[in-house]
Amino acid sequence: MIMAFDRYVAICYPLRYAAIMTNKIVIKLTVSAWGVAFVLVGILLGLTIRLNRCRTLIQNPYCDNASLFKLSCEDVSINNGYGLAFTVVLFTGSIGSTVLTYTKIAVVCLMSNNKSLNSKALKTCSTHLLAYLIMLLSGMLVIILHRFPQYSDYRKLAAILFHIIPGCLNPIIYGVQSKEIRKFLSQWFLLRKVLPSFKC
Repeated sequence: MIMAFDRYVAICYPLRYAAIMTNKIVIKLTVSAWGVAFVLVGILLGLTIRLNRCRTLIQNPYCDNASLFKLSCEDVSINNGYGLAFTVVLFTGSIGSTVLTYTKIAVVCLMSNNKSLNSKALKTCSTHLLAYLIMLLSGMLVIILHRFPQYSDYRKLAAILFHIIPGCLNPIIYGVQSKEIRKFLSQWFLLRKVLPSFKC
């Protein structure tokens, strides 16, 4: 959400960027993002800690909150309700702010006749949006699969991929923006095409 806001200010108000995105504002945005996350996760953990456990086997490759309250034999409807509300609030806020800022950026680009600005905006926003969508979709898949116990093997695979795929793709997505990396990759692929044609 902070990155989307940063891109919005940089593209829609480039001359006022330094005045708007001061160190004080960046610190406030960062503290508020971390603060909200700590409060929401703290409540989630508090609801989980109060439960008695009658099982010991976690059916997931790592220990997450949903796996912990599945170990309880008590009624976990409060945990499920809060977890669902937490997910809805988190995704609605995240998706809503990203859609809002990128819509405003698109409007500015469509109204502008500056092709250089539009090209830079597209490059800047497309990489962030692609990385965001990969993280969002892989995270949503894990959350959805937790609701269906019959797909536990798919959930395990999705949980592992959620931690691997976004982290592996981010350097590639952002690296392709660099002219030097693009040049190296195009030369490398060209070399790979040419070399197999030579036979001894």
